[in-house]
Amino acid sequence: MATEEKKGGIVETIKTIVYALLIAGVFRTFLFQPFWIPSGSMKDTLLIGDFLFVNKMAYGYSYASCPSVVIPRFGVDVDAHDICGWADGDNTRLFGSQPQRGDVVVFRHPTSGRDFIKRLIGLPGDKIQVRDGILYINGQPVEIQPAGTFEEVQKPQGPQGLRPRCENGPVGEGGICIKTRLKETLPGGVTHDILNIGDQASDHTGVYEVPEGHFFFMGDNRDNSADSRIASMVGGVGMVPFENLIGRADRVMFSSAGRSMLFFWTWRKDRFFEAIE
Repeated sequence: MATEEKKGGIVETIKTIVYALLIAGVFRTFLFQPFWIPSGSMKDTLLIGDFLFVNKMAYGYSYASCPSVVIPRFGVDVDAHDICGWADGDNTRLFGSQPQRGDVVVFRHPTSGRDFIKRLIGLPGDKIQVRDGILYINGQPVEIQPAGTFEEVQKPQGPQGLRPRCENGPVGEGGICIKTRLKETLPGGVTHDILNIGDQASDHTGVYEVPEGHFFFMGDNRDNSADSRIASMVGGVGMVPFENLIGRADRVMFSSAGRSMLFFWTWRKDRFFEAIE
């Protein structure tokens, strides 16, 4: 009798775990996906170590809505294609709705398949160009206003130990790294901060025409972002198909300034439930 009860307890435990995994899978596939900011390309809107949930209902569903799970330490590399590759290829979405210019979007990189997060700048049919560091959309410069400076300590950041690039660089260990901050207003009224480090090739581009069914993305940390200004085959993002969008980032849940989000003593007290603009 005791043996049967023990077996019954083990079966119930296994069933509970399976149900929990199924519920978590449905939640992550159809509702919200957790995302931890690994790099500084979206500063100062998003900081390395920000933890957020991506709203997957915002744009409907495609193959990219299926989760990818990558844990190199344990040899785990499950791609969305492994689960939902059958739905890839027609650049459409179920219950799809168009993203808005200025949205902060998580999407699958067109070449590598890894998750990226950038700001949506160009819609299908738009002509995008950067001249002397100023963004032009359909031949018109966007409105920019001075917004002071963005300052941070020169030290390794996040689990990758990335160091910030500085406008006042080179800056020694522990010094103050400074970037010029500007307030940019896109057509449609979305206003957000962008950062400037210095004059470089990405401040002077040709005209990009966004194809039908694709979108053009840029990082807010304009001089430190591999984005649609660079073709995906040479290390950038290029034009991103509609079906590659995963969801919209609306709010930072919490933020860790340390090497791991588990180091709660390094959490930034001013970023709990911070709205993303």
